[in-house]
Amino acid sequence: MSDLDGEFLRAIRESYDAIAEAYAAEFPVAGRPPLDRAVLSAFAESVRARGGTEPVADVGCGPGQVTALLDSLGVPVFGVDVSPRMVALAGRAHPGLRFHVGSMTRLGLPDRSLGGVLALYSLIHVPDSHLPPVFGEFRRVLADGGQLLLAFQTGHGEREHRTERFGREISLDYHWRDPEAVAGLLVDAGFEIRARMVLEPDDGAKRPRAYLFARTPDARR
Repeated sequence: MSDLDGEFLRAIRESYDAIAEAYAAEFPVAGRPPLDRAVLSAFAESVRARGGTEPVADVGCGPGQVTALLDSLGVPVFGVDVSPRMVALAGRAHPGLRFHVGSMTRLGLPDRSLGGVLALYSLIHVPDSHLPPVFGEFRRVLADGGQLLLAFQTGHGEREHRTERFGREISLDYHWRDPEAVAGLLVDAGFEIRARMVLEPDDGAKRPRAYLFARTPDARR
C-alpha cells in the first residue's frame, strides 16, 4: 500500500477534493492578515539570503495562493498537495507554476534538493505518530542551511473530528498542538529552531496560530 492510499491520507485527499472550490474562495491570499503576510515575506527573504538555486516546496499547497505569493517574492517554488482536485485548481489559477499530487510522508525528491519547505496548516491533519517521520522527510530533502516554516493552530494535544465543512461531507481529524512540543520534534529530527511566534485569534478564529521557523545545519558556514 502506498502512502497515498494510507487511511489518514486517503481521508485528507477525499475530504479536500470535496471542498476544494469552496476552500479556495474562502482563503484567498489577499485576505490573509498583515502579520501572516509579513511572516511569509520573512521566510522568502531567509530563503533568498541563504543563496543557492534549490527550489522551495509548498507542502499542502491547496489551490496554490501561497505558492504564487512566494513566486512573486522572488522564490523558486512549486506546490505539492495530496488532493488531486486542489492541484487541478492550483494549476488552472497559476499556469506558470508547477504543482503535483504528493504526500509529505514521502515527497519523492532527491536528498538535499530543496532550499526551503513551507507547510502552512497542513500538519494539523497528521496524526502524532506520523510527525517524526514527516519531519525526517523534510530534513532529508533540505539542503544545508535549508529553511523550514510551519504554521498550525495551537492546543494541548486535543484531537477533533469533523464530518462537515462548507456544506459538504468530510471525514477529517484536526490535531491542536503545543508549539514547544512541535519544536522539540523538529530538534529531534536535526533542525535548528530559529524563531517561535504565536498569533492571538482574530477575525473569528477560535485558536491561536503558531509559526515555527527552523533550518538545517549549514556546513558551508
